[in-house]
Amino acid sequence: MNLHLPDNYQQTGDAIANILRNSKTIAVVGLSSKPMRASHGVASYLQSAGYRIIPVNPYEREVLGEKAYACLEDIPEPVDIVEVFRRSEEIPPVADSAMAIKAKVLWLQLGIENTQAAEKARAAGLVVVENACLMVEYKRRR
Repeated sequence: MNLHLPDNYQQTGDAIANILRNSKTIAVVGLSSKPMRASHGVASYLQSAGYRIIPVNPYEREVLGEKAYACLEDIPEPVDIVEVFRRSEEIPPVADSAMAIKAKVLWLQLGIENTQAAEKARAAGLVVVENACLMVEYKRRR
């Protein structure tokens, strides 16, 4: 796991625990309605843990009982965490969108890293987590 904190971030204690505790809304980019997909399992678990899940996938209309949006900019409410289930090379435009909607955290799931996009998002004030599963980190801190 790679954790990139903005220069103005005042870290006290476990930064991941602070993110989890202070976040309520998670936009899941690449969320699939197919139950066998990792994105579906992770989002379903986080929804059952009390987080508001917003699906972001242009090929879905609704996932987990929530309206799906084609892109982050279409979401009509504030987003705390942008969780990404896309290939590493597809991260730069997602990071730009996360910055545009003023998300607090850009979270790239296991196996997903993009140093250039992460540094750009961090410089814009976002906390960036790369190569880590949000569900696993939540379970570790319960």
